[in-house]
Amino acid sequence: MSKKNEMIIKKENLLKEIEILLSYNPNESTSINPNYIEYLELNDLESIKANLIAKVGKLKQEDVLWLEQFKKYD
Repeated sequence: MSKKNEMIIKKENLLKEIEILLSYNPNESTSINPNYIEYLELNDLESIKANLIAKVGKLKQEDVLWLEQFKKYD
């Protein structure tokens, strides 16, 4: 497997983990547009995940509104 493919798989896995962390409403699943993988570096995704883990359970309404902008709508 090429390094590029490995990087894409790592990014996809991180994106899935971030989606799970963003699922603050148990009645809704959250999906992020997969096109963000093209624009975000691996360290960006890792940082987002770490920040979300640190904030889980501490969401304020303004945070929820900010997070909404990254949802993928069908």
